[in-house]
Amino acid sequence: MTDVDAIDPNVPPSGAGCVECDAVGGWWFHLRRCASCGHVGCCDSSPAQHATAHYKATGHPVVRSFEPGEEWFWDYSRDELYESGPELTPPAHHPANQPAPGPAERVPADWARALHK
Repeated sequence: MTDVDAIDPNVPPSGAGCVECDAVGGWWFHLRRCASCGHVGCCDSSPAQHATAHYKATGHPVVRSFEPGEEWFWDYSRDELYESGPELTPPAHHPANQPAPGPAERVPADWARALHK
């Protein structure tokens, strides 16, 4: 596993969706949760890529998927995937009724064309 000093298992997630996208009425493809501070940001396939921007702004290197059924971690500083890691403070994912992409009411009809590949 990655450097455990980069993970604080006691910090809850910042919310059910990407903090920055929610602030401006944006949308996301998938969500990532910072393992250091709980910040929830959108993934690199999302139009705004807020999870990576959070890493670059804060230096917090480790995120965990914030998608139902996914428990993997990503370490930006090492460019490495970890299939598992320590349990984090619940919830472990966004609400199950929240679709991906989401939130449903803000996703454009041509959303797939806006994804980063």
